[in-house]
Amino acid sequence: MSCGLYTDKEEVVLWMNTVGPYHNRQETYKYFSLPFCVGTKKTISHYHETLGEALQGVELEFSGLDIKFKDEVMQTTYCEIELDKAKRDAFVYAIKNHYWYQMYIDDLPIWGIVGEADENGEDHYLWTYKKLEIGFNGNRIVDVNLTSEGKVKLVPNTRIAMSYSVKWKKSDVKFEDRFDKYLDPSFFQHRIHWFSIFNSFMMVIFLVGLVSMILMRTLRKDYARYSKEEEMDDMDRDLGDEYGWKQVHGDVFRPSSHPMIFSSLIGSGCQIFSVSFIVIVVAMIEDLYTERGSMLSTAIFVYAATSPVNGYFGGSLYAKQGGRRWIKQMFIGAFLIPAMVCGTAFFINFIAMYYHASRAIPFGTMVAVCCICLFVILPLNLVGTILGRNLSGQPNFPCRVNAVPRPIPEKKCWKWKCIVCLFCRYFIFTSFWAYKIYYVYGFMMLVLVILCIVTVCVTIVCTYFLLNAEDYRWQWTSFLSAASTAVYVYMYSFYYYFFKTKMYGLFQTSFYFGYMAVFSTSLGIMCGAVGYVGTSAFVRKIYTNVKID
Repeated sequence: MSCGLYTDKEEVVLWMNTVGPYHNRQETYKYFSLPFCVGTKKTISHYHETLGEALQGVELEFSGLDIKFKDEVMQTTYCEIELDKAKRDAFVYAIKNHYWYQMYIDDLPIWGIVGEADENGEDHYLWTYKKLEIGFNGNRIVDVNLTSEGKVKLVPNTRIAMSYSVKWKKSDVKFEDRFDKYLDPSFFQHRIHWFSIFNSFMMVIFLVGLVSMILMRTLRKDYARYSKEEEMDDMDRDLGDEYGWKQVHGDVFRPSSHPMIFSSLIGSGCQIFSVSFIVIVVAMIEDLYTERGSMLSTAIFVYAATSPVNGYFGGSLYAKQGGRRWIKQMFIGAFLIPAMVCGTAFFINFIAMYYHASRAIPFGTMVAVCCICLFVILPLNLVGTILGRNLSGQPNFPCRVNAVPRPIPEKKCWKWKCIVCLFCRYFIFTSFWAYKIYYVYGFMMLVLVILCIVTVCVTIVCTYFLLNAEDYRWQWTSFLSAASTAVYVYMYSFYYYFFKTKMYGLFQTSFYFGYMAVFSTSLGIMCGAVGYVGTSAFVRKIYTNVKID
């Protein structure tokens, strides 16, 4: 029974999940991959409840321990380990690598250490006694604690008795609040720096105000200068020194280079932003951390459901840029992110299979993911593409595009200014990486909002410098200047790996850097799309308000 109401003497299942190195959180194996023995009670089969649970390598196996609701058990031996040399070597390896295991009772997680070595590292000891203390409130389980005792030296060709005891105690903790102890910052040994969050937020407000003031004053001067030029006669205008962003009005809305890829990236970025926003809102409303794999399952469901967003923005942009092969663009947009994620996952999956790790994705789960891509994401993307092409696919630009492209001046000083702008967002990602956020989704939402504001401000400034240099190729510049955040994040991940963690081994290293590459790329695509959408609105606004001959 899981998360339910119990009657006295009713069976309570203790599930054994995974075991693995303490410093390699993702390198996990089945609990019984170590030569632990199983209790005498009849085995119960477990099926993966959710797609997220299967993808996260949850491998629940019945412990064989006889536990009944409110029925106390004194220290009882449930099995014995025949410790030959091979089994001893397996336990010694686990102890040397600080293996710990995870169990579940009524969906409440419990952690324990396999064993420990002496100070010299010569003798190794196994914890053989699991002392369980279970708290109940009425007919529900609200708290579980494990104490490991019975330290036994590992000596070949001996028998080691494994024992357990169960003590029940009444608790005042409400069933709805039973996960609160796991959310206590001291439980995970982290702190939330309120001052840093507040400081970052104030810096963003200052940045927005500064950018707005500078751009408004600069644009006001530009409009005044262009108004004077309008009052000149043709001869004075020819003799005058015309310069600035107005000169490229006939080319600023020219289609970008590689419009198919560009449209697909923008559509995918808009979808990633939608998924991030919706998942954080759902996580703020619902307690997703109370169920195994629920966060990942929710993200997959929301990603599939928001596929029309990808098709709408990507399809409409491709149509505005005069694209003809819209079906090909739709396929690229639909499978761009899934192909990247699945490709990385399958590569890591081969390593996990080599290690016999629980993270190895079952074949049935792979088929399920492929079916979601083919029969959910693709059709919904098609619907969004058709709507986007028909509803907002007309090129209603405020300026007419010239038939012949204007030559672009070679020597301009905008490039170094854009490079400077790329570092303006440094502080927000320092804050982003400074916290290991497990449940404070309100802060995550604040970080997302700050990130979008900073990205838009920086890309608008970069684009203004670019257009003022009479270079009308602003689409890719706005996207790449915002997406460059991904490069910083991935570079920081190297520092974090080598100096902030104690990870080691091929599997953990490939898992960390593989999924960090996926995260950084997805973040870059999202930031690029946000930057482009904000910059596009800015460009349309300034060219709508100026008189064009």
